Amino acid sequence: MVGENVKVDVYPIQQAIRIAREQGLDLVEISPNADPPVCKVVDYSKFKYEQKKKQKEIKAKTQKVILKEIRFGPNTEEHDFNFKVRHAQNFLQEGAKVKATVTFIGRTIVYKERGEILLLKFAQALEDVGKVEQLPKLEGKRMSIIIAPKAKK
Repeated sequence: MVGENVKVDVYPIQQAIRIAREQGLDLVEISPNADPPVCKVVDYSKFKYEQKKKQKEIKAKTQKVILKEIRFGPNTEEHDFNFKVRHAQNFLQEGAKVKATVTFIGRTIVYKERGEILLLKFAQALEDVGKVEQLPKLEGKRMSIIIAPKAKK
């Protein structure tokens, strides 16, 4: 048993509970797998509050993944392609993932290979700042590829 105003020692359960009640506090089991189990004399509501606060702090520090989408048609011209590549480079440098999508409208679905070539060319243009996470995949009338930023050295 550990805690403030408590001699760190091994106590029988009944004695540990009595010591905690005398101080007007609770007996909380900290590590049940230890031999013997470790308990702490604390105010349980304060203990729960601090645990919640730690969890919130950890959650705030985690990095959120942002996914930016760039859309193409199967007949996208060189200038438009280059313009969108520059935007994708900026997104990747900021740490966001990029999803490039070729949308086939009407009868353009017959040009699936054009869309795939366009997406592979797009991935090749971005290989210095990003790595392909998902190869071109056709889902209905859309073909998409996902590119993640390269890890900074």
